[in-house]
Amino acid sequence: MNRYPLWKYVLVALAVVIGLLYTLPNLFGEVPAVQVSPVRTTEKPDMALMQRVDGALKQSGIVSSGIMLDEHGVKARFADTDTQIKAKDILQSSLGTDYTVALNLLPASPAWLTSIGALPMYLGLDLRGGVYFLMQVDMAKALEKSAERYQGDIRTLLREKKIRYTGVARDGNTVTIQFSDAATRDQARQVIEAAYADLQLVDGTATDSVSLVASLKETAKTKTQEYALQQNLTTLRNRVNELGVAEPVIQQQGVDRVVVQLPGVQDTAKAKEILGRTATLEIRMVDEEAMQDPTRLQSAASGQVPYGDELYSERNGRPILVKKTVVLTGDYITDAQPGFDSNSQAAVHVNLDGRGARIFRDITRDNVGKRMAILLIEKGKAEVITAPVIREEIGGGRVQITGMDSVQESKDIALLLRAGALAAPMDIVEERTVGPSMGADNIAKGFHSNLWGFMAVATFMIFYYRIFGIFSVLALTANGLFLIALLSMWQATLTLPGMAGIALTLGMAIDANVLINERIREELRHGNSPQAAIAAGFDRAFSTILDSNVTTFIAGMALFWLGSGPVRGFAMVLCLGILTSMFSAVTVSRALVNLTYGRKARLTKVAI
Repeated sequence: MNRYPLWKYVLVALAVVIGLLYTLPNLFGEVPAVQVSPVRTTEKPDMALMQRVDGALKQSGIVSSGIMLDEHGVKARFADTDTQIKAKDILQSSLGTDYTVALNLLPASPAWLTSIGALPMYLGLDLRGGVYFLMQVDMAKALEKSAERYQGDIRTLLREKKIRYTGVARDGNTVTIQFSDAATRDQARQVIEAAYADLQLVDGTATDSVSLVASLKETAKTKTQEYALQQNLTTLRNRVNELGVAEPVIQQQGVDRVVVQLPGVQDTAKAKEILGRTATLEIRMVDEEAMQDPTRLQSAASGQVPYGDELYSERNGRPILVKKTVVLTGDYITDAQPGFDSNSQAAVHVNLDGRGARIFRDITRDNVGKRMAILLIEKGKAEVITAPVIREEIGGGRVQITGMDSVQESKDIALLLRAGALAAPMDIVEERTVGPSMGADNIAKGFHSNLWGFMAVATFMIFYYRIFGIFSVLALTANGLFLIALLSMWQATLTLPGMAGIALTLGMAIDANVLINERIREELRHGNSPQAAIAAGFDRAFSTILDSNVTTFIAGMALFWLGSGPVRGFAMVLCLGILTSMFSAVTVSRALVNLTYGRKARLTKVAI
């Protein structure tokens, strides 16, 4: 009657062992570390960089507790924060400005646990420490940037339509086009309105000139501002990867602000530097005349660069003189995807919007036979990716960038071009740093509150239900293991509200055992035998346990669906705790009861 088949005992034992293994990493804490990563996203960390880091540390007499290489960079662990800070200074001076050296915290779990995928939960800012930024997007600059693009587009459009104008000037968010007479102005109005539906055109108020004043419509302004905010969100998410931050929080707040939380980051200045980085694409023409004169090229290499030019190096190391005038920027890019060219070499396929396609078509038509330099600008440094010869006019708005060293590089450059530049400047309006010691204090308080709550519940259950109270406490312990193991497996982010959710879950989970124990006592009072009372207690209490947990689960799902931030974290822990408590209260506790009493054929009494 009260015996499980062998497979059920094996299932419970296996669940407990797995729960224990995946809970263990959370007990080892974190150690100070330094992360080294290349400044350029197109450059990947490799074994050579790892050897340079190891050599620089050994030469300075700094002992690390381990150096590892992953996709984000080289990470070195240290015994204390003093050694960590010394190592950062040494590595920064040794590696130079081509590498980012950031302070970080890494899990201290043993290698054998990591090898089986047992990793600790991510800790939120309030538990782990780190930095918090509230950043405001400069919407005025976003609108000015849009007006600047329209200024060039209108000038190009009027030239194409052969409409004479005396000047095109921008003043803030408006563009003023001057004409010699009203008839020409009216003709231009029709052309501009047909080409750019987002622009609102009004006649100029100046008495001594005939002009049109173009400005964005209100709907277009709203759309431009929304795009700027979303573009900045995407860009920030990509950049945070360089800091190696586990589970960063980057989310919109209001119409023009962004919240950035970086748990575990100790170097606020480095975080600011990376978050404010720019990366974009520029297309310029090569100064063919200067390139064909060896004397001028040598003079440029010695520092005497011709007026209007800039000196760069191609991928093969050869110097190249590029004109300062930018003919096309990455602002016109709508999409960029990695791929291959006709020779099966890695390339990036770029799609331009309508205006960009028209500008690119005109450039290629007017410069057939000349070289065009495609520059990637990141952190104020420009790199000539490729400088192909224009063979023919290129229309349609689809551009192929070749010259990639690998498929991975084409993927990285495509990512940068899609979301490498901030659409508008951002200012940090609020900054907070939560130190590791404060986070450790929060962890200690949260842990102690859970521990004392558990001990109080355990004391009551054992005192009130005797042996069955011990079974309930063991089942509750298993429930805690299962819950923390699941959170660790899913690499969830634990915050103070999450710890409150764990405490609440443990308190609620014992309700199921109380229902079972009371049902068993009721059956015994009705004169049933102990074995029959145990079986009836578990079977008849199950429906009540299920109903109560389902209603709480529905409430938890509503919190998770409609809530945000800490509320969702609390709801996730609550919902997972309900699922684990159903298993532990019914299956685990009954397995313990069956092992203790199920083998006795003539059971006369039970300690409940």
